[in-house]
Amino acid sequence: MPRRIFQLKVSLTRVHPPIWRRVLVPGGYTLDRLHRVVQHAMGWRDCRLHSFEIDGVPYGEPDPDAEPAVRDELDTRLDAVAGLGSRFGYVYDFGDWWEHELVVEDVLAADPGERYPSCPAGERAGPPEGVGGPAGQALLLAALTDPHHREHAAMRDWVGGRYDPEAFDADRTTVLLRRFC
Repeated sequence: MPRRIFQLKVSLTRVHPPIWRRVLVPGGYTLDRLHRVVQHAMGWRDCRLHSFEIDGVPYGEPDPDAEPAVRDELDTRLDAVAGLGSRFGYVYDFGDWWEHELVVEDVLAADPGERYPSCPAGERAGPPEGVGGPAGQALLLAALTDPHHREHAAMRDWVGGRYDPEAFDADRTTVLLRRFC
C-alpha cells in the first residue's frame, strides 16, 4: 500500500487578515513532528510550550505532575488520530495563546517523485515570537501601517525592519520543512 500523505490546512485563529498554510505531511508522522512542521511553516522558533487537542484529548509533552494528563505526542501518529475531514486544535505559546485550527483537507497516495513534508501554499507572515498574541499582532499591524501611530517607531524598531506582514514564500518554507522536520 502506498504511503499516505495528509493535506492539512493550518489556520491561525483570531487574527485578521488571515494567516494560514497548506502542508503535505506523511500520515505516519508523530504529533511531535507535526508540531515542528507547524513551527517552521509559521516561521516560529519552537521556544514556547504547545499542545494539540484532538476529539477532546490533549496531546503534548507529558508532565507527570500536571493535571489534566496529556498524552505523549511522541507516541501518537497523525493517521491514528485523524482522517479525511478531521478538525483539531494546536496551541503554541501558552502566554500569547496562538490557537490554530488544523483541517485534513485530503488524504493522498504519496507521489514517488515528491519529497515530504512540503508547503505548497499559504498567506501572510506568521506573527513574530513574543508579540503578545492576537491583540499584540493587531497592535503591531496598526502601528506599522500608520506612521503617526504612537507605537510606530517602537514597533518598527522591535521587529527590526525585517518583518513584512504580507510576505510568505512557499518554496522557502518547503526547504525549511525538509531540512528541520
